[in-house]
Amino acid sequence: SFADSSLLSERKRRDREERLNIVLWKKPLVTLQYFFLETLINLKEWTIKLWHRRSILVSFLLMLAVLTATYYIEGTHQQYVRYMEKKFFWCAYWVGLGILSSVGLGTGLHTFLLYLGPHIASVTLAAYECNSVNFPEPPYPDQIICPDEETTEGSISLWAIISKVRLEACMWGAGTAIGELPPYFMARAARLSGAEPDDEEYQEFEEMLEHAETAQDFASRAKLAVQNLVQKVGFFGILACASIPNPLFDLAGITCGHFLVPFWTFFGATLIGKAVIKMHIQKLFVIITFSKHIVEQMVSLIGAIPSIGPSLQKPFQEYLEAQRIKLHHKSDSGVPQGENWLSWMFEKLVIVMVCYFILSIINSMAQSYAKRLQQKMYSEEKTK
Repeated sequence: SFADSSLLSERKRRDREERLNIVLWKKPLVTLQYFFLETLINLKEWTIKLWHRRSILVSFLLMLAVLTATYYIEGTHQQYVRYMEKKFFWCAYWVGLGILSSVGLGTGLHTFLLYLGPHIASVTLAAYECNSVNFPEPPYPDQIICPDEETTEGSISLWAIISKVRLEACMWGAGTAIGELPPYFMARAARLSGAEPDDEEYQEFEEMLEHAETAQDFASRAKLAVQNLVQKVGFFGILACASIPNPLFDLAGITCGHFLVPFWTFFGATLIGKAVIKMHIQKLFVIITFSKHIVEQMVSLIGAIPSIGPSLQKPFQEYLEAQRIKLHHKSDSGVPQGENWLSWMFEKLVIVMVCYFILSIINSMAQSYAKRLQQKMYSEEKTK
């Protein structure tokens, strides 16, 4: 029995290694073939699920038809329709980025650093330069331009900036809370069914539970602390873990799923922690960091670096000056409007991250199909 179990674990390890080798840069044809087959299987499964819930689908389609008719029929209601359309797509954009942040774009890099953080920083810089947050809409939020109204120097307050970016920040936080649900559902389904999901984080969690008494290193003790806090304190433990920047929060989702914590207890605490408490902490940090006097001090400190300081300081000064010109809509000014290398690098970084994310999805789906084949082989061997 011991020999059979060791052989089985060894075989599972080999199968896992074999699946991990199915990536585009090693086996491009096999990976693409498996990806398309897995896509077809998923489409078939989703179609069957929709057919079983056809009453909900019909209700949704009827509601969509009513909304479409309301959208295209002329009348005094159109101004409200346009307003709701604008707000809906704006909120959906930030919720989507929040969900992508939870999955890390395939690399663990959060969209806060790529999108929300720079957006809050640009609004903060503009608010101090314009002494106002009443940017004309449009072009805000696509482009920030100072309003024509006269304002007194230093009239902008920290609370005004917080209020200006509250909607997008809270929507992004809500998206990150939604993105934490897959680990919860995976662990919950595994506990209820008794199956062993092929997920590295879940296997690491089970090993941690087995060796809880002998854990010595800091990482293991930190994970155990998160697990104990969530398990014993419940709602407020989850809220505490979600309210601070916590790279171990995936473990909280797995813990809640494994110990069958009710869905609304987990999701409610996560939503409040991420979309309200943590989001205001992060937002406040960015606003204070990019306030006018601190930015000027940082640029001057860069210039004080021996030898390379002035050369590093120049692109930052050019970028800030270009931003001031854009804010006052003086594109015909004498300052050159050439593309700054900082914005160029940021754009290329975003493109690379999105491309890598798409590649990771293709690889993941191809490996999922390979797992289906291996499980089918196991089943056939058991029936023999």
